[in-house]
Amino acid sequence: MPKDDARQIIRDSKTLSASQRLQADAYLRSCAITFAIASASAQEVDQLNIHHASLLAMRRAVTALSLPAEASCHLLVDGKFTIPNLIDHPTLTSATQQPVIHGDAKILSIAAASILAKVYRDNLLTSLSLEYPAYGFSSHKGYGTAAHFAAIHAHGLTPHHRVTFCSS
Repeated sequence: MPKDDARQIIRDSKTLSASQRLQADAYLRSCAITFAIASASAQEVDQLNIHHASLLAMRRAVTALSLPAEASCHLLVDGKFTIPNLIDHPTLTSATQQPVIHGDAKILSIAAASILAKVYRDNLLTSLSLEYPAYGFSSHKGYGTAAHFAAIHAHGLTPHHRVTFCSS
């Protein structure tokens, strides 16, 4: 994909169609110097809350990056908070961070990260749909739709559901 075409398609993942996200994901994977994707489990979300679990997942992703020991890092973080406890990681002891509210709509690298994360999550939910077909994960992608809540009511929670989001 020519660089100018990439700039047109690399934007906030929420503004792209599923096929555009797949195209952008393939492009990013083919040309990225490094990237890492991490997550927090449903149990961690329930224990920590969604905000702290998101920061934990970001920390896991950043610390999983393949970086040279002497790398100087400046992290642009989507949202209004920075990632805690990065100083514990030997490669990131001098990393600086800048939170960017709505960063996925403003910063190309944050938009790229949002695409990689969204495609990863969509693929994960498609796989879960095969394991738990009654829940329709591949169609609602884990969002709390009426059909999703009806499936939970009919079949109960899976180990992948966040209990704190399903109180009714």
